[in-house]
Amino acid sequence: MNILILGATGRVGSQIVTYALQDGHHVTVLVRTPEKIQINHENLTIIQGNVLNKDDLIRAMNGIDIVISALNTDGTTTLSESILFIIETMENKGIKRIITIGTAGILQSRTTRSVLRYQSSESKRKSTRAAEEHHKVYDMLKHSTLDWTIVCPTYLPDGELLGEYRVERDFLPVDGVKITVSDTAEFAYKQIQSNNYIKSRVGIAY
Repeated sequence: MNILILGATGRVGSQIVTYALQDGHHVTVLVRTPEKIQINHENLTIIQGNVLNKDDLIRAMNGIDIVISALNTDGTTTLSESILFIIETMENKGIKRIITIGTAGILQSRTTRSVLRYQSSESKRKSTRAAEEHHKVYDMLKHSTLDWTIVCPTYLPDGELLGEYRVERDFLPVDGVKITVSDTAEFAYKQIQSNNYIKSRVGIAY
């Protein structure tokens, strides 16, 4: 399979690159700084560019079967701005499947079912800016023709791969407080072979 991974230099994205290459897939990454990619592999194609540049995305998506986006907010609006270009380019090229990394803040609140967690007392975060960015992405994917899945981890420390965790469609698993980068990346990567969560958000936690 030919997989485009966006956000490949980040914590989750770099793990997904590793998992995909280990399984023999061909991986393309679009990165602003190629030097940050520490992997040298015959199945890895590194394209220097920016997700906010439509021409760069068009180049990166040539021959691609599936897109995985582990882009984060980084205090900017890159996430919400780039998803417009990503959706448009995928639809124009006939690429249907996208898996993105979101945040537990955009899952439904258990206390107030009509709102999202970040909009309710369920969320402990003082700042909602990152969740608002992810909410925009969620809204745009909902209105697209793509087969999307948004993986929504809660507190995301570094840590080893355990391979055991709980997932729930649209909600954070009850009493879920954390999930490591490695396990989040593994679950997101596994979705390339799964249709269980098409057009869904998925909460993930231990």
